[in-house]
Amino acid sequence: MKVFKFGGASVNSADAVRNMALIVKNHLESDPLVVVVSAMGKTTNLLEKLVPGVRCDDVATLRRQLEDYHRTIACALMPDNVEVQQTIDRCLLQLDESIASLSDDESCYNFNYDQVVSYGEILSTSIIACYLKSLGINTVWGDARRLVHTDSHYREGRVDWSATRKAVLSFVSESKRCSVILTQGFIGGTDDGQTTTLGREGSDYSAAILAYCLGAADVTIWKDVPGFLSADPKFFHDTVKIKEIPYNEAIELAYYGASVIHPKTVKPLQNMNIPLYIRSFISPESEGSAIGNYHTISPETPLYIFRDNQILLSILPRDYSFIAEDNMQVIFGMLNTLGIRVNLMQNSALSFSICIDNNPQLVERLTSRLKNMFRVRYNDHLQLITIRYYTQEVIDSIVADRHILLEQRSRTTEQLIVPAR
Repeated sequence: MKVFKFGGASVNSADAVRNMALIVKNHLESDPLVVVVSAMGKTTNLLEKLVPGVRCDDVATLRRQLEDYHRTIACALMPDNVEVQQTIDRCLLQLDESIASLSDDESCYNFNYDQVVSYGEILSTSIIACYLKSLGINTVWGDARRLVHTDSHYREGRVDWSATRKAVLSFVSESKRCSVILTQGFIGGTDDGQTTTLGREGSDYSAAILAYCLGAADVTIWKDVPGFLSADPKFFHDTVKIKEIPYNEAIELAYYGASVIHPKTVKPLQNMNIPLYIRSFISPESEGSAIGNYHTISPETPLYIFRDNQILLSILPRDYSFIAEDNMQVIFGMLNTLGIRVNLMQNSALSFSICIDNNPQLVERLTSRLKNMFRVRYNDHLQLITIRYYTQEVIDSIVADRHILLEQRSRTTEQLIVPAR
């Protein structure tokens, strides 16, 4: 049994969905193909603006955009299909009811986020399931909220592996006669029926979870790039495609922010020795890249990772005392409560600096809490650069004339925080 994952870019239009369906059709085998799909295009970004507590003024316009976008794709795929329109009606009604039931209280934000944003995946997979069926592909729609069991750590649900494996194996066993088992990435659910998410861009992780539970032969992530590249092509014209990547190297790169895979994806696959392939949905016949039980990356070359929209916070005790363990415990407690991931940290005797994604709502809430106990300074409009297998020549060429605000270096990795260009 194989697992395929398709991200938002691969299903962002009717033509994209047709291409995705053709890839699926060309890979059908005797065992069902498990297909994990993200929200269409930038739907998640739109839904984030509908979450109670951060909603903008023109909610009705955003809601209409959401509906029009999905109905347009569905109509282009299946012009006279009543079932798909009724399915969209049902999903949107559930979304509206969910939003209406939620509190605007700031403390409920993470819970609210998961209940609202999860409908991107519900809508996309509902439409695609109808389309695959219209092509004569025997497809069953699986609800990831009932398959992937998590705790109630909203926006970063922690997987209950035993319960998840039991639910997945049971569902797949009941669906053995189907050609395709289609489900959502990114989302899961608690034992009491509340929706959770697995972290932003978590659909890759969903595919790995299912593969682990099923003991799958392999996982393929279909992207808009030809494979795992040495750098993001948005920043570099002359990128190198990495043919083979060891599991541990992929984990490191994902942790540092390589956007091609979610940071949590590799570990479950490594535990079961399941290969992960990254291939292009634009050129599905090409070979792509493989992550597996290799010794070194091939070919060996410097790897560059850029994280934009960063903010550097410097946290200092009000009384000029040392940043001791009790201070750091308080700071990390706040970060954990707000679900904020630290991309880089550094401490001195009198200050503790953290580099995080500049999410305005979360940063405002964090700094507001920190200021009750500490002095807080910050620099924004920054870029975090990670260079794996660096040389000084490479560092100089990347940094150029930009001022380095913070730098950390190990034997294999250089990290720099610099003003964004």
